[in-house]
Amino acid sequence: MTVGPVLILASNSPRRRQLLSLVQWAFEVAPADIDESQKPNEPPTDYVLRLAETKAREVAPFYPNCLVLAADTAVVDGNDILGKPAGPVEAVRVLQRLRGHTHQVLTAIALFKASDEIHPRVDLCTTAVPMRLYTDEEIDVYVATGDPLDKAGGYAIQNPGFHPVTALEGCYASVMGLPLCHLARSMRHFSLTPLVDVPSVCQAALSYDCPVYPAILGV
Repeated sequence: MTVGPVLILASNSPRRRQLLSLVQWAFEVAPADIDESQKPNEPPTDYVLRLAETKAREVAPFYPNCLVLAADTAVVDGNDILGKPAGPVEAVRVLQRLRGHTHQVLTAIALFKASDEIHPRVDLCTTAVPMRLYTDEEIDVYVATGDPLDKAGGYAIQNPGFHPVTALEGCYASVMGLPLCHLARSMRHFSLTPLVDVPSVCQAALSYDCPVYPAILGV
């Protein structure tokens, strides 16, 4: 078993906590509180990378001997970042916009240990997400559950009733908010190895046959 620093998750996302628990590294939660506004003309890729690093730097001084993990996820359609809907009407509009075509989900992760006095280790996962041709009636039923209102882009890929996505060929965990194979790859730079076979536990937990993990992990 690898012994390493305590891992601090700089996020209060229940989905990230769920995913990180699969890897069986001991961790604590210390959410970052930062301004998440997009800068003028800032590309979505730069935006998520900046926020992930800023979150890690925000939390790390409070845990100088611990490794801090931060992440940021954006749902991107064209050049637009689609945040959490302000209410049911906006949720309907966003889901109608995404219906029947492919958009991208970007998740950036940053690992930072303040005592090392080095730059954070950052990585980015980009996943193409093809949405199915769900009906207006399905949208109304889904929005009525309240689930879209705290989700970027107005949907949860794992929602068992709505099933918004069809034929995904990228990282499912990244769309949920934490690409575990990218995390395992980045942790190597801190001499930490997973206590489990990450692709196996991730695929089993998400019931998903992942086609991209060999390229990510170099296996």
